[in-house]
Amino acid sequence: MSIPSTDDAGHDAHGGHRHVVPKDIKKVAADPALPDAGWTAAVDSTAAGTAAANVLDENNATVWTSAGAFPQRITINMQAAKSVSGLRYQPAASGAGAVGGFKVFVSATAPTPANWGTQVAGGTLAAGAAEKYVPFPPVTGQYVTFQATSATGPGGATVAELDVHGGGWAPTLDRTGWTVATDSQETRQGGFKATNAIDGEPDSIWHTKFTPPAAPLPHWIQLDMKASKPVSGLRYLPRQHPTNPNGTIGGYQIFVSDDPNNLGAAVAVGAWPATQAEKTVTFPQKTGRYVRLTATSEAYGGTAGYSSAAEINVLGNVPAQSPKVAGSWGPTIGFPLVPVAAAVTPGNKLVTWAAGDSYSSEPQESGKTSTATMDLNTGVVTHNMVAETGHDMFCPGTSTLPDGRIMITGGSNEAKTTIFNPANNSWAPGPATVVPRGYQSQVTLSDGRIFLIGGSWSGAIGGKGSEVWSPQTNTWQNLPGIPDTPILTADPEGVYRADNHSWLFAAPGGKVFHAGPSKQMHWFNPTGAGSYTAAGARGNDADAMNGNAVMYDIGKVLTSGGAPSYWNSFSTRNANVIDINNPANVTVTAAGQMNHPRVFHNSVVLPDGKVIVVGGSSYAFPYSDTTSIMPAEMFDPATNSFTPLATMAVPRNYHSVATLLPDGRVFSGGGGLCGTCPTNHPDAQIFTPPYLYQADGTPAPRPAITNAPATAASGTNINVTTGSAVTSFSLVKMGAVTHNINTDQRRVPLTTVSSNGTTYTLALPADKGVLVPGDYMLFALDANGVPSVASMIKTS
Repeated sequence: MSIPSTDDAGHDAHGGHRHVVPKDIKKVAADPALPDAGWTAAVDSTAAGTAAANVLDENNATVWTSAGAFPQRITINMQAAKSVSGLRYQPAASGAGAVGGFKVFVSATAPTPANWGTQVAGGTLAAGAAEKYVPFPPVTGQYVTFQATSATGPGGATVAELDVHGGGWAPTLDRTGWTVATDSQETRQGGFKATNAIDGEPDSIWHTKFTPPAAPLPHWIQLDMKASKPVSGLRYLPRQHPTNPNGTIGGYQIFVSDDPNNLGAAVAVGAWPATQAEKTVTFPQKTGRYVRLTATSEAYGGTAGYSSAAEINVLGNVPAQSPKVAGSWGPTIGFPLVPVAAAVTPGNKLVTWAAGDSYSSEPQESGKTSTATMDLNTGVVTHNMVAETGHDMFCPGTSTLPDGRIMITGGSNEAKTTIFNPANNSWAPGPATVVPRGYQSQVTLSDGRIFLIGGSWSGAIGGKGSEVWSPQTNTWQNLPGIPDTPILTADPEGVYRADNHSWLFAAPGGKVFHAGPSKQMHWFNPTGAGSYTAAGARGNDADAMNGNAVMYDIGKVLTSGGAPSYWNSFSTRNANVIDINNPANVTVTAAGQMNHPRVFHNSVVLPDGKVIVVGGSSYAFPYSDTTSIMPAEMFDPATNSFTPLATMAVPRNYHSVATLLPDGRVFSGGGGLCGTCPTNHPDAQIFTPPYLYQADGTPAPRPAITNAPATAASGTNINVTTGSAVTSFSLVKMGAVTHNINTDQRRVPLTTVSSNGTTYTLALPADKGVLVPGDYMLFALDANGVPSVASMIKTS
């Protein structure tokens, strides 16, 4: 599916707005493909006319096809142990035999049918001939096995090419205070000095002298880190000019030294391809103060002898971290789409959806939506195209209804509504909204209604005031007393961006609390014609578009990050705790800042009240991974501060999701969905928080809920039995997330009324504005803070 044609303002032919991939889109490469000279391949079976060696011959016209029953495997022997972090799979040009279900294993020793090694990735790949890239956490081994558990068509699994990528990820060092030296820089015309290579602005560049007389190649640029540091790699972003690639470095040498006059031997030598994608070079760690990049040729074959760079970053050492301190990320899980929206549903399943025809392209009001469901018990991912509702559910509003169904409104088909019923896995059309919308927010109220506001991305621009849906009438009603004006930010693109992605929370008395992203907060009363009152400023925070907020305790909201405008602005490290328990006096307390500035990130509340923050970037620019924040972090209400956590394998930025799973882990996936750009991430990882580990890094023994009611009414007591003694219980509402917004997500700690052995009587809050009716995950926590696997309970 192609991106619709637009005018310079980003309008499409229908008069609305659509995502447009800017001409100066920033690109980032995966770890490079490892050279495969001398490698060999072994397979389970081979169809006539094909050969295992064909997957390594750099010729897409030759293939290997399996001949036996699934699963079928192909194992690459790299002849030596290497750090690997991804596998690139090229199906046959016809798409015939394209692998569907798959697993990837890495092993230090020759694998056997009894032991294929460590599984690092698995899932379901999209059908078709398009190349597929499967990233995973860096792991060292000599053998890489690609296992096909199914094909997307008849016959055996077919592989044209397999490339193994490696190098792993290391943290980008902070360049504050660094200086730069070079043998040549343009000074007669401004804007080309060497310091531009470390200013954090990809649109400013270092360029060697081009006013006569220009110096010939080679050229060098040297970063002085002001102290000796472990260095394990370098990232080079070429200039991002759409038509002029002058000076893009081809041949290169990299040096690390404590003496700028005696650099010693190069730590890396090679040549980069002629593309504008960011290049990453990793090498055996060396400690030094100075890092020099020497350009020996131009990538595009230029003869003028120029060199240039938009940004140069240095990669440091990745220290070993105990999972008890940092948690851990599991293998990547392939999806047949980019999961732009997700919801956990009863039955231990996770449903995701994206856009219309393809996982890797923008929508065109296709009237259908690509969905995928992951069975959390088995890990199997199944694909389904939903066409029966005539609704392209991309960039919508989402919320969960009290009866467990999920309501999805607007987006690409801006007035349409779809209701998903997880009980029978059905998608049905709902009533059209009064106002066509996209990028709106909506939230389920204490009486089961849905409140909706904003959304100028679809339909006409501006005037996107509020409306409510009633389950009794199954219709939407306009609320003229709550216009869009209270939620607007000061975005330079105007109301088209200013009314997007509101942070909404159901509150006592049937009201809605509006926490942002505008710096002004509000109370909305959706009764009658609707009304609103101001709730004060969000402390000293500014507008925080594409930040997010989560209710981690009764009436307590954590806000984090965001940027003053939807794109082309820097994100912040800001975090605030908002207490709305006294509606007449909402208080805002600044939390300790996050370890990293973030925009387009996701926040997930855990059963113990801590909040996991994943993904995002330091600069708001959709469809870019250039400034990705890879380490997760965790907010602890007890200390009002954030601690760093383990580093994920794949950037999660614009169009990414994260949500709590019933086993107490966190699902994080998606990012991209932008045509042929390199930032599509049709995959996910699951994060295991520190509370699931013991001090020695082994899994912690977990309490278990052995008996609990499936339904309960607010204001009543329930009896819950556990397999061993526990100290506390909490409910976490099952919500739906898209575009980093999950308005249903909330944690409700429960009061223990009495206990008898391992049977506990728990009091449910009576106020439905606290215990909003719907499906919850009930967790029991032991004295060490280890949670049980959740028991599902529906409240009314």
